[in-house]
Amino acid sequence: MQVTPYLNFAGRCEEAVEFYRKALGAEVIMLSRFKDIPEPREPGIIPPEAEEKIMHLRLKVGESTLLASDGRGEGEPNFHGFSLTITAASEAEAQRLFAALSEGGHIQMPLGKTFFSPSFGMIADRFGLSWMVYVAP
Repeated sequence: MQVTPYLNFAGRCEEAVEFYRKALGAEVIMLSRFKDIPEPREPGIIPPEAEEKIMHLRLKVGESTLLASDGRGEGEPNFHGFSLTITAASEAEAQRLFAALSEGGHIQMPLGKTFFSPSFGMIADRFGLSWMVYVAP
């Protein structure tokens, strides 16, 4: 069994993909747009403005996979109640990842030494997605 996060970026998925490519070295494994839904389609299922939006995305981040979509493209992304955690190999890597993810976002807890890690910090990135960056002791 495997549990994989599926993130709904409410119309900002393309922007998120580019951000995570730059910040984390993420790689797109699969991408389908709403226009790719095969014919015949139910009338009105795809508004004309959503044709180019991302219906389904599989993104590789390190050894992990994230799934994502533009969803219905309404409102703002809402990622309350959970965080994604990155275990960095070193304190230098943690600093690099933390800085990249915090660009345009909000630092919730600055990166620093804790009783359980030589380097730990929390960020809400520019999409409101919460991240914890951690170095194992």
